[in-house]
Amino acid sequence: MFEIEAFTEECLKARKEDDNHKAVREIVERAASDPAAVLKAMGDPTRAGVFKLYNSKELTILNLVWGPQMTLMPHDHSMWAVIGIYTGREDNIFWRKIKGDANGRIEAAGAKELSVGETAPLGKDVIHSVTNPIPRLTAALHVYGGDFYSAHRSEWDPEYLTEQTYDIDKNIALFEKSNATLNAA
Repeated sequence: MFEIEAFTEECLKARKEDDNHKAVREIVERAASDPAAVLKAMGDPTRAGVFKLYNSKELTILNLVWGPQMTLMPHDHSMWAVIGIYTGREDNIFWRKIKGDANGRIEAAGAKELSVGETAPLGKDVIHSVTNPIPRLTAALHVYGGDFYSAHRSEWDPEYLTEQTYDIDKNIALFEKSNATLNAA
């Protein structure tokens, strides 16, 4: 049985014991391995959004719900993260900075799809873009090794792949735009 409070406490304890994602990854893997239990605790997702379950200087836990065919441009987190999918699917493209580029441009370096029950660790320097390729909502537990809301992060222009400051309000608005599309359908 998955319980949000117990999951949070276990992640906090693991974070205090080890300042990397390895111990937290095991906890997220265990939760994601029983997606029906997570879904029961979280409820069926009904709208796209970034839903805060816990937030402190040391750790942030989100229930992140991607809208149908929603894409988020390349971005970093400036901290490690662990993602565990409990319904739907997400496709990640991983990027790396082009050495010597004055504009901080990036190039594709790999990809990974995540399906129900799967997890992915992201190191603190990882840059990725995310797409929900299916025509329904995708939901995942996201655990970050710091304060997701106050960290200085970057995002990259989707056309020119140049670095700029991450705009959290603009990105949250993408979830609302996805909800408007979902509601119109």
